[in-house]
Amino acid sequence: MSTSFPMDGKRVRFSGDTNVGMKRDHNEDALYLPVNERLAIVADGMGGHASGEVASRMAVESIVGYFRDTESEQELTWPFKVDRGHSYNINRMVTAIKLANQLIFEEAERKTECHGMGTTVVSTLFLDDVLIVGHVGDSRLYRVREGAIEQLTEDHSLLNDYVRMKRLSGSEIAAFPHKNVIVRALGMKISIEVDIIQEHPRLGDLYVICSDGLSGMVSDADIAALGMEESDLDRLCERLIASANANGGIDNITVVCARLEPL
Repeated sequence: MSTSFPMDGKRVRFSGDTNVGMKRDHNEDALYLPVNERLAIVADGMGGHASGEVASRMAVESIVGYFRDTESEQELTWPFKVDRGHSYNINRMVTAIKLANQLIFEEAERKTECHGMGTTVVSTLFLDDVLIVGHVGDSRLYRVREGAIEQLTEDHSLLNDYVRMKRLSGSEIAAFPHKNVIVRALGMKISIEVDIIQEHPRLGDLYVICSDGLSGMVSDADIAALGMEESDLDRLCERLIASANANGGIDNITVVCARLEPL
């Protein structure tokens, strides 16, 4: 599935797909591609017994719903304090994700079968002059620019905390026993801190939003190489997922690709 819209003299084209992987019996990931809203979202649910699927779906639906509400009614009462030092759209992103977190937390508290559920999220808003990214968890946003790949988000994981604090070596990182432990995710607590990134896309840039089912199975270098080699975004998503499955596919795999093209 693919969508596109014009953006500041360019066109941004999207494609996305999700796959259960080789080891799981159901898919707890969710994604959203732009329809009327200029949003692209990936969420990776946690909790098992289908409750992770509930959390990821709630995150996507809540964020998209809030953007729809604030697009049509800008004077809508906001459920969280607005940071006057940030733009309207940054506040929309932060508030949308905080609201999703609150709804997921309350649902987990209310329903026994949902206790402990949560989800990561990477939510991107493509405006004419800037890309605004809201992020919680270890799902990632990459940018491939002129063949070089850069991870724009920072993992909210125990492994990344150890890397930052203790400067682990490459071999220690590879052998780290708790790679899947998340230290920040929607639904874990009643309140959440949201990381915000502002990015200025250039013609030819490729953005890859993915769950750790992709980033944990396919190296950054291989993601970049496939992104440079494959011009068709539907086919690129298929090839990225196939690579993750060929390397073991131990988790659900979700990827959204966005490329800035000439009009």
